[in-house]
Amino acid sequence: MNLSRHQQRQLQQRATGVLAQTAPWLGPLGRRVLTALLVRTAQGWHLFLRPTAPPAATADAFLIAPGGVFTVTVGEQLPDDVTARAIARHAEERCAGIPGPGGQVLASSALHHVAVLPGGGRPISSPIPLYQAMAEQNLDTLFRRDGAILNRRQAGLIADQVAQRLSGYRRVSVQPAQRAAEDAGLLDAVDLTADQLAAAQQRPFENWMTFLHPQQQAIVTRDYGGPARISGPAGTGKTVVALHRMRHLARHSMGPLLFTTFVRTLPAVYQASFRRLAPEFADRVRFVNLHAWIRGFLAEHGRTVTVHRNQVDTAFSRAWLAHRTTLAPLEPTPGYWQTEIDRVIKGRGLTTVDQYVRIARRGRSLALNAAQRAQVWRLYEAYQHNLTEKDLYDYNDLITLALAELAAHPLEQPYAAVVVDEVQDITLTGLRLLRELAGDGPNRLLLVGDGQQQVYPGGWRMSEAGIPVQGRGAVLRVNYRNRASVVGFAQRFDVTNQVDDLDGAAGVALRDVEIANPGGEIRRWTGPETELPTALVHAVTTLPVPRGKAALITFNRRDLDRCTTNLRRAGIPVSHLDQYTGEPDDTLKIGTVHRAKGLDFQAVLAVVFTPDGATDGATERETRELRARQYLVAATRARDYLWWATVEPHQNVNTDSTCPRTA
Repeated sequence: MNLSRHQQRQLQQRATGVLAQTAPWLGPLGRRVLTALLVRTAQGWHLFLRPTAPPAATADAFLIAPGGVFTVTVGEQLPDDVTARAIARHAEERCAGIPGPGGQVLASSALHHVAVLPGGGRPISSPIPLYQAMAEQNLDTLFRRDGAILNRRQAGLIADQVAQRLSGYRRVSVQPAQRAAEDAGLLDAVDLTADQLAAAQQRPFENWMTFLHPQQQAIVTRDYGGPARISGPAGTGKTVVALHRMRHLARHSMGPLLFTTFVRTLPAVYQASFRRLAPEFADRVRFVNLHAWIRGFLAEHGRTVTVHRNQVDTAFSRAWLAHRTTLAPLEPTPGYWQTEIDRVIKGRGLTTVDQYVRIARRGRSLALNAAQRAQVWRLYEAYQHNLTEKDLYDYNDLITLALAELAAHPLEQPYAAVVVDEVQDITLTGLRLLRELAGDGPNRLLLVGDGQQQVYPGGWRMSEAGIPVQGRGAVLRVNYRNRASVVGFAQRFDVTNQVDDLDGAAGVALRDVEIANPGGEIRRWTGPETELPTALVHAVTTLPVPRGKAALITFNRRDLDRCTTNLRRAGIPVSHLDQYTGEPDDTLKIGTVHRAKGLDFQAVLAVVFTPDGATDGATERETRELRARQYLVAATRARDYLWWATVEPHQNVNTDSTCPRTA
């Protein structure tokens, strides 16, 4: 606090006097701990105490602080399991339904339960995952500004609601003689009423750490009797629900937990978010992408396997040269057959040509008869022979190796729960591996995804992986991430894609969502590639948000390289999404749509290089639908502002790059 030492001593004296009158039952430890918390009310914190000794089933105090809502229990020893659960249940019941922005409510998983013991030194490990144990001398960890998730206005609104619900508790506070400057962790007083929701949403994640929609809250705390699934269009908070669910599961289990995804760059971002949401469980949850987990698992069992992508591509090229005469006339787009092997044959774990002939090739529009499939199978066999000959493995092989190793040597310490994000992009064999990792039992496996955001070809149903989710699925329908204009722009891309709930039933498309955030800005540019450098640099230098909160997204590596060259020539600092961890900086983030999956930015610049010479007909439909899904994903990464550039293959009239049309 910005107080002189004299003012601090005065504040300490006032706090001591208030406690002596309000809670005379406190012992020496309780007086010291609660005095330290009471002093903080001078900065806008809120403290609730009992005037008489509380029953064993309730907390000594409730604290609403920048870091969230806390129950505080002080004692010479830690509470036992029955007492800890009673305290948590009492707090959750009293705080249930506290309103937040846009019809949201305070999430039960956002409540922190703290037990304070005398002494200091090393951190104290809690034998019960429901609460965080800390020594008196470590109490200042609650005061860290980098853990702030509530501003002053939010904390006050929550405290006003708590005051009406906490019978038997009294709200206490102290004020300095001369009011000091506001604490930075509690500034930005944002009114959380509906007409001010737009301003509240400027903060990227903090509101989601505290408030959830009632439907989201129900999913977080629901007791599932088996594998469960969350689906829903972009921006409906699926990942936020998954992180809150992970915290809920951590509180009600003792073993390690796994949060995984197909996207290589997401785990670091999610881990940082979870560390802020649930620091007490940060070391119990492993955040890792699926193939990285597999490589680590195989290495632990004496099999160090690395995918050498260039050599793998060479192995396919050699096979293609031997079979291109028969397959080239059938190839609708370059790379189609390599994708067929990757996502259909190996991705579905097929081992015989008969299986391939009979299989329904979900997500593949090009019809193949038995003879044509036999030709493709021979290409696959040649490719696999080339890999074996050079002792090479592709990413599908890693999954196959892990499945076999897991069957032979199960995990010594099984995961208490496995949560899978962006599940729609994982292959069927990957899904089977995750099912084996989670094992059987209630609340062990949660799958999160959206078929409309699938950016890789192919498809499956969960039942094909032996994962029954009937009666344990939920579809989210309210978009909290994107402004209305951004959603409206992205909705144009969902008309060609039939959406399911990841198991064959009808799902909810982006065009059907409820939109929570009005406003937003769209700017469009269209022109030849020769004019792109000027338009792109102008778009970056005139961004209506800080550059560090914006990202450039393209749809393949070659196009990304083109744009990156233009930006660097203009002296614009950039950082690749490949290394992005969510930590703030002032560089423009750049990456392909595959690396942008699961992320969001205040502003997005998307650059589309229009394909030249595209053909019509059934063989092109699959490519068009995949491209539309990728466009939808890119557009919905933008929260407030979207600049959409279309680079035409020929010299065409430009639509005024300096004053693009605004929606």
